[in-house]
Amino acid sequence: MNLFRRPAPSLDDLILDTAGSTPSSECLMPGVARPAQVFVRGQGSWLWDCDDRAYLDFNQGGAANSLGHSPQVLIKALAEQTQTLINPGIGLHNRTQLNLIDRLCQRTASNQGYLLNSGAEACEAAIKLARKWGQLHRGGAYHIISAGNGCHGRSFAAMAASAGAGGNPFAPSLPGFSHVPFNDLPALHAAVDAQTVAILLEPIQAEAGVIPATEHYLKGVERLCRELGILLILDEVQTGIGRCGTLLAEQQYGVSADIITLGKGLGGGVPLAALLARGKACCFEIGELEGTHHGNALMASAGLAVLDTVLEPGFLERVREAGLYLGEGLARLAYRYDHGQLRGQGLMWGLTLSDDSADAVVKAALHEGLILKAPQPNCLRFTPALTVSKSNIDEMLLRLARAFSRVRTAQLQCRKGIAV
Repeated sequence: MNLFRRPAPSLDDLILDTAGSTPSSECLMPGVARPAQVFVRGQGSWLWDCDDRAYLDFNQGGAANSLGHSPQVLIKALAEQTQTLINPGIGLHNRTQLNLIDRLCQRTASNQGYLLNSGAEACEAAIKLARKWGQLHRGGAYHIISAGNGCHGRSFAAMAASAGAGGNPFAPSLPGFSHVPFNDLPALHAAVDAQTVAILLEPIQAEAGVIPATEHYLKGVERLCRELGILLILDEVQTGIGRCGTLLAEQQYGVSADIITLGKGLGGGVPLAALLARGKACCFEIGELEGTHHGNALMASAGLAVLDTVLEPGFLERVREAGLYLGEGLARLAYRYDHGQLRGQGLMWGLTLSDDSADAVVKAALHEGLILKAPQPNCLRFTPALTVSKSNIDEMLLRLARAFSRVRTAQLQCRKGIAV
């Protein structure tokens, strides 16, 4: 008999757990660091924890909740789809999948598309597509160049293509990838060789601290790809579907990629991503790309609801207006608290702090009922719902100011303690 084995829960215990008691995180495998709060509902820009305390959410699931928490248009689309068809299987067409792919291709001037579950999966598929193209058109070339501090997901090939902080804890990495400094055209040109098949970039490096590509750089990369006969892949998992004030960030730069990856905001909070290809890059054959839940009708219905909303007349204009309003407010706070550079487009902003206090600010903000993310030790990132109101922005700025003051006070007290 094992005296240390935990007894199985009784039926009464299970009923109690489902009746409203706060569940424990004891059985949850460690993944990302999470605060202690357990959240139970959300609406728009707000979340509520199990103690019914409200939090203003300016992270929105890392920009996944493009229309905010539980938007009615998404609830309606998912509810209606569950009544008719959820997942007929990868081996059968479904109308919702075809409608979403057709709409995405039409609005992005793409020739083919494919639906997946996550941005990492979309980037994996883009890598496969580029290598397939290299086999057909570039003598078996397979090497992909990406930018330093980039992030393309947590799956194995996506991690090899990424060059963010922390490296790959599951080494050795997959071969066939190299990294050069971002916004450095000469370094990129020098890295291309006969085995290079594609260049993979984010228009804005979100996890690096919202670092935008310069227009000169991205246009130069496109020109380089055309001159050398290699593919340009743009990872728009975070920047796409209106996040930057246009449907795709590439539109703001005046470039056109051969392959585009979408995710996060496309599903509005549910697992949905897309791979888009143009022209010569369309070379997958039957049997080379599949997944159990790829293109299922339920998730595709969410994508259609999000896309239709984002493409409504005036929606993207309102995103740009809200983005300017948010940027101006953050700039005022940065000046008041002597912080650093503000970067961003649309409703994706990064604020560099004067020191490595970003985690402390995030914790202080949570104490003030504000949810933020710190992608870097000295940077805060703001990705509110694309439907965020000016009053929500004003409230966020008030709470952020209190968080800044709280951290500054703690720092001063710490210094005085050391001096004593």
